[in-house]
Amino acid sequence: MKIFGSRVAWLAALGLAVAVSAAAAGVSGTSALNFTRRAVEFGPRPPGTPANTALQNYIIAELKKDGCEIIEDAFVANTPKGKVPMKNIIGKFPGKSGKAIALTGYFDTKLLPGRFVGADDGGSSTGILLELARVFAGQPRADDLYFVFFDGEEAFGEWSASDSLYGSRHVVERWTKDGTLKRIKGLINLDMIGDKNLNIPQETNGNASLRRLVWSMAATLGYKAYFTDQQIGEDDDHMPFVRAGVPAIDVIDVDYAPWHTDADTMDKISAQSLEIVGTVIYESVLRLEHQ
Repeated sequence: MKIFGSRVAWLAALGLAVAVSAAAAGVSGTSALNFTRRAVEFGPRPPGTPANTALQNYIIAELKKDGCEIIEDAFVANTPKGKVPMKNIIGKFPGKSGKAIALTGYFDTKLLPGRFVGADDGGSSTGILLELARVFAGQPRADDLYFVFFDGEEAFGEWSASDSLYGSRHVVERWTKDGTLKRIKGLINLDMIGDKNLNIPQETNGNASLRRLVWSMAATLGYKAYFTDQQIGEDDDHMPFVRAGVPAIDVIDVDYAPWHTDADTMDKISAQSLEIVGTVIYESVLRLEHQ
């Protein structure tokens, strides 16, 4: 599915010889699917559960293999179920420019009856972030590059401003205090991007310029059929950053029949979809970094 000729031509036009070499290795859909499968094997992963903690440890271990600096952002959230311990995992590849780019997603699953393992809804964002960290590892960086795994994306009851997005809201608070927030030139949130029938509309609550960059890259790489012209509005982990003034977008495939059901299992997602999204985001980060 990769169009290496178009990719190399575009990169060469920008004079990014280092990026061409790195891109040759490529994002592996198979690898991303394996990371996703490993996350799903922990079972249901609501915040505060042993499975959630076990997945945190797995994410940290994989990021350490990639040479990431690790920040464990632990906090206690006030939820309709009472106080719940949560922990965001932040991996960082440092750069030299003073600016930063962030790729984000979440790893928890919604607390539901039955056995909801969230292969696409929670699993796919975990898998693609770990794969992108693997591919970016060892590259020289101009900008700091953050990989942020949010805990507590899901609501414990009905979705509301106070019962949802616990992890992303906490990172905004943290990064506002330490000055990181004002250094971010772009944040791309990845959510439910593994669907075999991949169809990603344009989420319009986010930053228009950054969205155009990503959709233009998808078209350049031959993936326009998957990054469509349909427009939607979503409240997701990008929105706390948007409200704080960060150029942020949400890459999400909302047309997913098994959403929040026990049928959201590994057989509903594909390596091809993960590779398409991962490749588009990889190349978009390179372009954004060199702007």
